[in-house]
Amino acid sequence: MTPLLFTDTHAHLDVDDFKDDLSATIERAKAAGVARIFIPAVDEKSVDTLLKICSAYPNYCYPMIGLQPEEVNDDYAAVLTRMYDRLAADKRHLFIAIGECGLDFYWTREYEQEQLKAFEEQVKWSVEFQLPLEIHCRKAQNELLNIMRPYANELPGGVFHCFTGNEQEAKAYLKFSNFCLGIGGVSTFKSSHLRETLPSVVPLDRIVIETDCPYMAPVPHRGQRNEPAFSRLVLQQLAQSYGIDEMELARITEANVKRVFGIGTDIK
Repeated sequence: MTPLLFTDTHAHLDVDDFKDDLSATIERAKAAGVARIFIPAVDEKSVDTLLKICSAYPNYCYPMIGLQPEEVNDDYAAVLTRMYDRLAADKRHLFIAIGECGLDFYWTREYEQEQLKAFEEQVKWSVEFQLPLEIHCRKAQNELLNIMRPYANELPGGVFHCFTGNEQEAKAYLKFSNFCLGIGGVSTFKSSHLRETLPSVVPLDRIVIETDCPYMAPVPHRGQRNEPAFSRLVLQQLAQSYGIDEMELARITEANVKRVFGIGTDIK
């Protein structure tokens, strides 16, 4: 019988929350059916920490490189220059995506202009290197899409990470071809409208699964440390919401991962 396998497309395994039990965390993920884990960078330092993890777990953990919007400040241009140099020198093609990048005006707009410039620069990297984008967006959808539109025909695709929006927001994102919505633990929350919103406007071939661990653990682990094994609960919720079995949901999302990232499992 074909095993149920799927990908956690967004997990911050390089943070201190996992420093004492990373290997056990990986084993629990494998036992839950997680076939691979994608790890986004958030700043310059995290690039080194996540590369160490991906080296320790080859062909299971895969690295991204990018500057998360909440990490953008006065020295963003110098940071991006050094990141670009690393990306250009990546002859082994270790990095599978540009991210985590985007815009975040939830708490403050202090570095609004810097965020706008940093995001557009990383969009240009996506075009130049034909690597997908892993996009973070909070309270900034209009600004974000305005930056992306001029590059729409050249972008290879990507993921709008941690989607929690409404039908109109989903439709706006899905106008960008070969982009998927990253769905995580929020879909299991009692207060979430995603169980109704997603089936009404989002085709299954535009969805990937993520945890964003250690944050936003799904029910019944809400409030605890999130981890990749819990992505199985997201898969179960999505299968229920779309009215299909878990194996079919896993097969479809794996096909989406392979289409966007070029990495995935061929599940018949």
